[in-house]
Amino acid sequence: MSSGEPLDIVIVGGGTAGWMVGTALVSGLRPNQARVRLVESDDIATVGVGEATIPAMRDYNRFVGIDEVEMLRATNGTFKLGIEFLDWGFQGSNYHHPFGVHGQAMGGAAFHQQWNRARLAGHDFDIEEFSYAIAASRADRFEFPNPDPSLIESSYSYAYHFDASLYAKFLRKVAEGRGLKRTEGKVVAVNRDGLSGDVASITLASGEVVKGDFFVDCTGFRGLLIGQTLESPFEDWSHWLPCDRAWAVPCARGGRLTPFTRSTAREAGWIWRIPLQHRSGNGYVYSSAHISDDEAAAVLMGQLDGEALDEPRQIRFKAGRRTASWTRNVMAAGLASGFLEPLESTSIYLVQAAVMNLLKLFPGKRVEPALVDEFNRRIDREYDRVRDFLILHYHANTRTDAPLWKQCREMEIPDSLKQKLELFRRRGHAPSHRDGLFSLHSWTSLLLGQGVTPEGYDRLADNVPLSQALAEMERQRAAITRRVPLMPSHADFVARHCAVPARTAEVVA
Repeated sequence: MSSGEPLDIVIVGGGTAGWMVGTALVSGLRPNQARVRLVESDDIATVGVGEATIPAMRDYNRFVGIDEVEMLRATNGTFKLGIEFLDWGFQGSNYHHPFGVHGQAMGGAAFHQQWNRARLAGHDFDIEEFSYAIAASRADRFEFPNPDPSLIESSYSYAYHFDASLYAKFLRKVAEGRGLKRTEGKVVAVNRDGLSGDVASITLASGEVVKGDFFVDCTGFRGLLIGQTLESPFEDWSHWLPCDRAWAVPCARGGRLTPFTRSTAREAGWIWRIPLQHRSGNGYVYSSAHISDDEAAAVLMGQLDGEALDEPRQIRFKAGRRTASWTRNVMAAGLASGFLEPLESTSIYLVQAAVMNLLKLFPGKRVEPALVDEFNRRIDREYDRVRDFLILHYHANTRTDAPLWKQCREMEIPDSLKQKLELFRRRGHAPSHRDGLFSLHSWTSLLLGQGVTPEGYDRLADNVPLSQALAEMERQRAAITRRVPLMPSHADFVARHCAVPARTAEVVA
């Protein structure tokens, strides 16, 4: 951006998306570059529920300078090493998507290629035994990864579980302390410039007119600016991702404090369980074409680990995204940009991707089309990758108990996903992106967990004699088996590192 008057940025809508965007802007830009204002109404509820995240969120927190312990205490947060999937590929199945690798590469080939080579030679190893993150998850243990890359206990990462509404409040305090101006008010009109067609201002119920050079739409599913005003088209992906509703309810936490999110497939969708310090978050994501709302609510309430702490709340949505999340002088973030259901905890990541790309392609008073095109190309790529990853959970199944799973198994899938499946089935090749989501190890865990088995392997694996590869596999497995029991339990680690004071926990429970 050229020197001169700072850009006036108006964020419309709060919640997790609005406050993440606001905090990043006031943390990444100098006052002479931008003035940031956020407009929200306390009368408009946000969708935020108990939230699970992915490791990329730690990059966001580092960028905006958030202290991890302070954030976890403020949000009743716990740690997350991955996701456990129950009954997905078939009834009775159980696998983890870990935040870490499956073993160490050998002979120029990824570890899973050596594992697959051994499997085809008759050596039946469980690949999850070579993941440190999975072993720690199954033992309910947690500690920070060791910074020494030569050690097995460095081979994983972590994310968080927290209360999303409390995270938004925490960010508000941070952002306002750094100069963001918040305005309480309900938007009653969006006003466009008569010549350019850009958004020029918004009018509040109080009569105040808030002008801006650039606007960020964080108004949720309604997309007040990006959709209702600028009419940026929405690309419907519900034919691939048929779940369109969810019930969410908190309950008293019972049993183990697990360092992972649990996702359990059901006849018409799936149930989540997110363990926080003071309670558990629960929800049933389902297809309304396959179960009634009342039946879905009853299924969820019958699966709780403890006493319900509130009435279940329903959320309705449609899977898909805007074809242009940056249109004219408006960028959409969060639900206004798109929604692909919470299956892999990617919603917060997509907000993060939007605001970080905005900072990299920051506009001037006059928006340049090249910046807009590049931003939309990057965001489209993020959404497409997440879309394919989520579709695979539904498509690769052998369940015979309910019509939803037959429908998903037989549906036409995107060509990009067809190619990924074919490469893996032929030679065990899985996507490996240099940036963005998802890693080689994420795809491998999902493909194998859903029952997709390679017929062959990468021939580079033959650079290591099979006997040598088998011995190294045994060494790596033994190192994990020996080291994991030395870790503290997840509950003990949270209690020592970031426990919420008793009085605070009682107030927010």
